[in-house]
Amino acid sequence: MKVSVVLPYWLDRPALEAVDIARSAAAAGFEELWIGEMMTFDAFALAAAIVRETEQLRVVVGPLAIAVRTAASLALGITSVSELGGRRADLALGASTPVVVRDWHGRSFDGAVERMRETVAALKPMLAGEKSSFDGRHVRTRGFRMTARAAHSTITVAAFGTKMLDLAATVADRVVVNLVTTTQVARVKQRIAAAAAAAGKPAPPLAVWLPAAIAPTPAAWEQLARQLVVYLAPKGYGEMFIDAGFGSIVEQARSGTHPRDLLRAMPRELVQAVGAIGSGDALRSRLAEYARAGADEAGIVPVTAHDDAGRTLLRDLAGANA
Repeated sequence: MKVSVVLPYWLDRPALEAVDIARSAAAAGFEELWIGEMMTFDAFALAAAIVRETEQLRVVVGPLAIAVRTAASLALGITSVSELGGRRADLALGASTPVVVRDWHGRSFDGAVERMRETVAALKPMLAGEKSSFDGRHVRTRGFRMTARAAHSTITVAAFGTKMLDLAATVADRVVVNLVTTTQVARVKQRIAAAAAAAGKPAPPLAVWLPAAIAPTPAAWEQLARQLVVYLAPKGYGEMFIDAGFGSIVEQARSGTHPRDLLRAMPRELVQAVGAIGSGDALRSRLAEYARAGADEAGIVPVTAHDDAGRTLLRDLAGANA
């Protein structure tokens, strides 16, 4: 199983920590870095900056919300990172959440699966240097052609619902899931394989994002729990936590309980169920569990409250790809 690094965007840490984590990942010898987008930097701008100052890191930009950017702007963004950085850059797409899409950006969140299908269909020809010609229900583009070329950029689809998983199995170069148990990974792997086989296609590889902390302190546990608070109520993530046996805390979140109280009530078992936490040996054992469950790649999300820029964690796991 390949091991990569995911920029965490902890809300209690400085924005520029993202660049420091990228440096730590590069220094430890990791080859792939996922760069998402929250409330700090534009993901493409950050990716371009990171690629320019690191040598071997290949970046995956996203998952980015498909309703926020047009297909042409996605093509422009990933091609810019690839061309300016002089190496391949990959793209990851997701539905995101109503908060991000509707509240932050004022866009419609409806029809996420159909929108994903159309976005990928419109993007692939553009990334191959062809002139755009797509007229769908959600995505429309005509006559746009990149003069620069994205060098073999792949498209990863973030999914957790069954319909999005079935789609991802047939259109994506890779599927990524976040905050899932090993049992859920095994089910996702089976679902992807079945959907791909039904479409007569090879199943794409499966990547799993795991928050990870080595020798966690109380501050590290709090950082882990604080991240999970924002995922408890949204549809999809909440159902995954219910399935994992943590319905009580999801019910509290959906009933309007204040985030401060949710943080205090967060079961440590939930944090452990979707992460890799403990000694270096415990982390490697945990990664092996996800590999046995069917994950082809583990994206490590380093906890930094007690480990500046994740340096200790990433150094310890530096040989995980060997």
